[in-house]
Formats: sequence, C-alpha cells, structure tokens
Amino acid sequence: MRSEKVVSIPDNLSNIRIQPAECEKHGAFDQKVTMILGRALKSGCPECQRVANEEREVAEKSSKAYELRLALSRKLGDALIPKRFTTRTLENYQADNEGQRRALAFCRHYVKVFDEIMKTGRCMVLIGKPGTGKTHLGVAMANELLRHTSRTAVYRTVGAVLQAIRATYDRQCERSEADILASLIGPDLLVLDEVGVSKEQPSDFELTTLFAIINGRYEQERPTVVISNLAADQLDGAMGERCVDRLREGGMIVVPFEWESQRGKEGF
Repeated sequence: MRSEKVVSIPDNLSNIRIQPAECEKHGAFDQKVTMILGRALKSGCPECQRVANEEREVAEKSSKAYELRLALSRKLGDALIPKRFTTRTLENYQADNEGQRRALAFCRHYVKVFDEIMKTGRCMVLIGKPGTGKTHLGVAMANELLRHTSRTAVYRTVGAVLQAIRATYDRQCERSEADILASLIGPDLLVLDEVGVSKEQPSDFELTTLFAIINGRYEQERPTVVISNLAADQLDGAMGERCVDRLREGGMIVVPFEWESQRGKEGF
C-alpha cells in the first residue's frame, strides 16, 4: 500500500490534502480530501468521472437529436404537405429548358433571401399551364425552409381550405373558423395552390375567405406563394381585386410557366 503523499499547498487552502485511493475498476488514483466544517469531502476516481461525463454527453446529444427529429416531425405535420409532395425539392426539379431554369432560379433565390423577404412580406405568384412544375417548386420552397431553417411553412389548396372552414359550421367540429384562419396566417410562408382551379366565378364565401387569409398575412407582413393555372390578368377575377392588390404591394414576383405539360416525367 502506498504511503500518504504530502503536497505543498497555500495557507488559505490548508484544508485540502491528497491521499492515495483505490478504484475497483481503474485501480489506484490520487484522491483529493477537502475538510469543510469538520467533514471530509473525498473526490472520486477521475477515470470513472471521465467515463460518466462522456456517457452524459452522448445522452445529451441523443436527446437533442431526438428533440430535433420530433420538432421537424411536428413542423412537417403542421405543414400538411401531401405524401406525394414530401420528396419534392429544388434539387430534383427537372429543368430542361430556359423557362424552367429561370423559374428554378427565382425559387432558389426566394428561399436564399427569405430572411429579407420576411421583412417586407414580398409575395410570389407561380402562374401558367397545368403540369409545368408549379406545385413542385412551391412545395419545394416550403420543404427547404422546413428542413433546413427554423422557419415554418404551410401548403394548402384553396379547395381544402374552403372544405375545412365549412366543416367548422358543424357543431361537433372541434376547430373553429378562427382556428383555421390562424393556422394559415401564422406560418412564415404559406403556399396556396389551385387558385381559380374551377375557372368559374368564385362565390362570395370563397372571395371572403381568400381575402381574410391574404389580408391577415399582409397585415403581419408574412409572404405568400400563390399557384394558379390562370393567366395573370385572370387573377383579379379568381381572388378579388383587394387580394391581388395585397399580393402586389412590396413588389410581387410573377414567375410564368409557359412550356408544355411535363407531368409524368421524372422530377415533376
């Protein structure tokens, strides 16, 4: 057995001494004994402490990773992006012609400078022929923000919004119309698809609902991406002039999709 080791220490720390000790797992070590009010506080095995610290760090990292996965799952769930579109990204958008490359560049830039976009609530309209990749790019922007930033984003079709609000008129429905509107006004980005899809004169209910959403986001300076198969000069009729005026303020970005349908091809 080792003899006690005497260590020279300052006078003001004379209540501390070092003595030999034995760890069942790691063998001999120098133990620090601190006397406080007549009680001896003994340090443990430094190797055991090191292992414990490493295990705690691993557990904390695992917990943080789980929390991040859970937070992302909640974000994606709140976004209500349909299963078919969850894999749509800016990277797998197929850009074969100049128009497609231009549209992709606009959407990439919109996401890249989204913090600046948020300061003004600048909106974007993806407009043009069916099957040209508008929904892909709209959802891809939402996916990019959800997965790679702390921003929130929501994707909805106009039809789904109207259906959800009508459902609130049933007394058994747990959600109110105000709840539905708040879920659309609150997120950092709203991607609103299938605007004017019926190509018929919208009802007063549809126009009132669209204005409540667009105006609510306008007042909060939150950007909206509108997707429509209509021509640009038909938007007023589909959404109402007041809605379109709100979208225009701050410099609305209009991205035309004028090529033929690519639906069925890889990347669309």
